[in-house]
Amino acid sequence: MVVNSSSEAAAETTIGESPFDIETIFLAQYGRVARVIARVVRDPARAEELAVEVFLKLWRTPKAQGDGMDGWLYRVAVRKGLDELRSRTRRTRYEAQVGVGSLPGPEEICAAGEEQERVRLVLTVLDSRQAELLLLRSHGLSYDELAAALNLNVASIGTLLSRAERAFRKEYVKRYGQE
Repeated sequence: MVVNSSSEAAAETTIGESPFDIETIFLAQYGRVARVIARVVRDPARAEELAVEVFLKLWRTPKAQGDGMDGWLYRVAVRKGLDELRSRTRRTRYEAQVGVGSLPGPEEICAAGEEQERVRLVLTVLDSRQAELLLLRSHGLSYDELAAALNLNVASIGTLLSRAERAFRKEYVKRYGQE
């Protein structure tokens, strides 16, 4: 079988040569694009990821692959950075609304459980009226509501609450030390 060497050479030039070489452009411009994005998002690692997305968009957008490509790259890079900032802001706001961002880890859960057990133990040692006063106040009851619930004079709630807090603190420090 005879292969036409001229047809092979022609096929290689059309495959090897293309008017748009994304690899060359990527190597030449990637650092600049990543730095532009990093200035916006203040996170170099995320900026590198976004820079790759900019070049993917360039590869998929034939209109941008001609004259003015450098300007297009920087414009898209800045827009990607701004979109990232908007996305972070929305995510932070939504997480704050549902409490997702502040989920405790296993260590915090364990420590909180231990602290709750300490508080329960100290409350069992206190006078029952002081413990009741502290518990009801921790649930957000006002002085009027505390007085009604415990059948006390409203004018004495502040003094009784202060004494209960002092007794609690004293017992807690006696058992567990300063923390």
